[in-house]
Amino acid sequence: MVRSGTGPYEAGVSRSFGPCYVQMNGPAGHTGLMVDVPRFHLAFPVDDLDAARSFYGGLLGCPEGRQDDRWIDFNLYGHQIVAHLDEHAGTGPSAHNAVDGDDVPVPHFGVLLEIDQWDVLAQRLRDAGVDFVIEPRVRFEEQAGEQRTMFLLDPAGNALEFKAFADDARVFAID
Repeated sequence: MVRSGTGPYEAGVSRSFGPCYVQMNGPAGHTGLMVDVPRFHLAFPVDDLDAARSFYGGLLGCPEGRQDDRWIDFNLYGHQIVAHLDEHAGTGPSAHNAVDGDDVPVPHFGVLLEIDQWDVLAQRLRDAGVDFVIEPRVRFEEQAGEQRTMFLLDPAGNALEFKAFADDARVFAID
């Protein structure tokens, strides 16, 4: 059973967001995939814009957007993330929570990918010698919400999670 919240997002109730088609250009090298979903925007602190550019643009392959001397927009699988310069950033996650045997860093952000995208990204990161916080693995195996997951830190200590569900219809499943 999939349980949802109340309001316009209840199961069986659709809400039109209008034509919000996302051009998915991202780290896994997939381009041209059109998805009818709202995009998110996330601004986060970094202590070195050149290191952020190298990590997000170089390692992850995120195309750059607009920029200034204190921030850079990146396209993370069609979502706008913005690295903002904060000379006091770089402290890393403030807490960890146990999730299926892992110490998950809090806070963290990331993207839900297709399995083939996740596989390509995981291999790209392994090939680059990334030091994972949580190595690529399957979590909740043979349970509701089975997913591939991996965690890593950017140079400023921001935690990122990339995951891919075995069944996208079970992303919010509770049983």
